[in-house]
This record gives sequence, C-alpha cells and structure tokens, in this order.
Amino acid sequence: MITVDAGVEAYLDTTRDQRLESYLELLRIPSISALSEQAPDMHRAARWIADEMTRIGLEHAEVALTAGHPIVYGDYLHAPDAPTILVYCHYDVQPVDPIELWETAPFDPFVKDGRMVGRGSADDKGQLHMHLKAAEAMLATRGTLPLNLRYVFEGEEESTSAHLPGWLTDNRDRLGADAVVISDTGFFEGNIPAITTSLRGMLYTQIDVTGAPIDLHSGSFGGAVQNPANALARIITELKANDGTVRVPGFYDDVIPPTRQERFEISCLPFDEAAYQEIVGVPALVPGEPGFTLLECSAIRPTLDVNGIWGGFTGEGSKTIIPAHAHAKVSCRLVPDQDGEKLFIAFRDYVLSVAPKGVTVEVQNLGTAKPLRTDINNPVSKAAARALKATFGQDPVFIRSGGSIPVAPMFETLLGLPVVMLGFTNPDDNAHAPNETMVLLNYETGIRTITRLWDDLGTMSPLEARMGGTTA
Repeated sequence: MITVDAGVEAYLDTTRDQRLESYLELLRIPSISALSEQAPDMHRAARWIADEMTRIGLEHAEVALTAGHPIVYGDYLHAPDAPTILVYCHYDVQPVDPIELWETAPFDPFVKDGRMVGRGSADDKGQLHMHLKAAEAMLATRGTLPLNLRYVFEGEEESTSAHLPGWLTDNRDRLGADAVVISDTGFFEGNIPAITTSLRGMLYTQIDVTGAPIDLHSGSFGGAVQNPANALARIITELKANDGTVRVPGFYDDVIPPTRQERFEISCLPFDEAAYQEIVGVPALVPGEPGFTLLECSAIRPTLDVNGIWGGFTGEGSKTIIPAHAHAKVSCRLVPDQDGEKLFIAFRDYVLSVAPKGVTVEVQNLGTAKPLRTDINNPVSKAAARALKATFGQDPVFIRSGGSIPVAPMFETLLGLPVVMLGFTNPDDNAHAPNETMVLLNYETGIRTITRLWDDLGTMSPLEARMGGTTA
C-alpha cells in the first residue's frame, strides 16, 4: 500500500535502473573512516555526494574539511511558511574484517535475492542514498520541495564523530531547523516498520599489556616471567561476573532504572526469541544481566563487551614464544545517565587494580558517545509514523535501540533540536559484519516514505512542526 504523489511515483518507477546503478557507484567507494590509508577514499565519497546533491538540484553543496574526514553539507530553502528539517546520515563505513567471510569483495556490491549486498549497503550509505533519491524525485517532478531541508552527511560516525561537535558549533547559525531526522536505524525483528526512540551511549577503550621488549622463548623463560597474553586473559575475566554483571566499581551508580511503563511497552513488542536465535545463529541466547529480559538487556541496560583480542603468534603451525605484548579492545554501551568520560576513569583504575604483576598495563580511551531518549509525541515523529503506515501498510512499532549514534545527542545539546530516528534497514542486515545487506523493498519503499513525510510536514507551519497543532 503506497500512497505517494502520482508524478513522484511514476518518476521513481521509470528511473529504477539508474537509481540502482547510482547506489552501486556510491557503495564501490571504500570509505572506511577508521583506517588512515582510506583517507583519499573518504574525500572521494564526500565529493561524490556533494556532486550528486548539485546534480539533482539541491543547493550550497559543500565538502567541509575538518581535522579528520570531511562533512558534506547542502540545503534547499525555498518554503518560507513551512518547517525546516535537518537530515543526518553518514557516509563512512566499518572495516571489512574478516575478509574471507565475504561472498565477494566488500566494495564490489551486487544484488542477490532482492537484497543489495556490500559494505555500507545498509549502514549507512543506503539510507543516505534514499534521501538523495527522494529529493531528486520531488525536484524532478515538481521543480521544488514542500518544505525546507538541510543535509549534514558525516564521515566519522563509525569512529565516534570526533570532529563533528566543533563543526556544529562553528556552523550553528546556518543550521537552524525545527527538528532533525536521522536515518541510521532500522526496523524491528521480522522486518516490521519501526521508529527508534532511544539509543545507548558508548565508551570505547583499548587495553595494552606489555612484558619484555621482544618475544621470549617459552622454553627458556616460561615459568620465570609473566606472559602478557595470560595477564590480559586474567584482566578480561575480572571484568564481568558469571551472571553477566559488570564488576567495574561504580558502573551502575548513575543508571536510571527503566520505569514500569517502559518495561511494559518492551514486553508488548512482537518478539520471537526462537526466530531471533535462528537468525543470529548462536547455540543459545543469554540475557546479559539477571532480572531483565533479552530485549531489555539488548536495548535499555548497559553492557561491556570485548571487541577484539590480539598478540603473540597466530600463524599456521607452532611457534613457542611468550609474546612481548597483548591487546584488547573493550566497549561499553551506556544508558541514561551514565557518562563515558567518568566511567573511563573507573574502568581504567579497575583494570590496573586487577592486572597481575610482571607486566605494564596501559588503558586508552578511544572515544565516547552519550545516550539519548526522544519524544514520540513530537509532531515530526507522529508524521513519520503516518508516512510509514501509508507506504509500508502497517503501523510502526516504537523501539529502543542498543546501538549508538554519537551525533544524535549533539543535535539536542549543541543545537537545541528535537531528534526523530527514522531508519529503514532490515534487522538481519549484517551491519558491521561480512555480507552486509539492504532489502531492496525497504530501500524503494523507504524512498516513498521520505517523500510522503516531506509532503505531510509541508502542510504544517514551523510552529506546528515544533510544538504541535491541528495537523499534528
């Protein structure tokens, strides 16, 4: 059930092949923000987006340089009596490891079984591309847009958005809007349309354990020196209790417990644990904290997870050494009112306190992000729900995401703007993993949802979009 302007629909129908080729072209650019060697590709991706914005008729397209990767800005401001919406997506993507698990090269995207396969197809180039194509369809068929739009497309979301706060502050005067629409989230299990109402924050750390200056012969020195890999393993085992509770002192001190209403709403979501387990492919599902359900643990409770461990010999065959060093990356997902900077100090001090003798241990803070809760009664959120129902044919569910979007709370704290998280990715999109995919039905229908939302908001005054009114 798609109720979209007939001219826009006809344009989208006749330009499907060109749109798909454009999608593939953007995905072929290896814009991995975490890898310094990909910096030229980050600039290439930013330039591609800015050129595309200009081509379709958006204005003031700019590749804004930062001390890190560029930010792409553009706008279309020709509806003085209509609201202004700031659209946020990111064009950087995650590293592709383990490369051997990809069906083809990660940046050689292809279509299979109704899905686009390739790094960034869902997170988040696919959703960025949807916004460009929605604007293109409306401009091509009408010559204008029904509301005012500003676009901010970031290149560092996958590496904690380190340089975005400064850019937002420096450009506050030209970022005036009535709300922010972020498309970097997805649908609920079973591919049910959804609007995300909360995000967890993030603390990302690295633990470095060093012993001797060089690897030592395990026969000559085993039993006489501390093994950094063993020491790291002991540190990691001290981070969590057997029931999943985080042992870092003070970790839960600032956590706001979920209300009875919040827990009730989560319990009402149509969640099939058996189907979820099958999709994930694990032998068992394990709630991360006693006293909370699986959905609660994965969305509204804080977590601590080891993201990677390395050190010593890992090649084929055997090599009997005591490694000179060992390392681990450890992330914590945070909930209101936890503060990543404050927790890092507690985490660092605890790691140092449990480290065995005979090694040197350093703990690095690789970045933090704040958690966020949004208001589902915001007029723009209500319009987004109407647009999803009109295009996907069913009422969306309101969900809490366990993920983090570093910029989301910045729009509230730095610009004072309400945030609406309208995303379209399928829950089995393999984001951050090999063989990332976007269901093309989600992609195509999502473009229609965006045009429908812009038309709905275009009937409101700026005050109605901010505060509500007869149309909301």
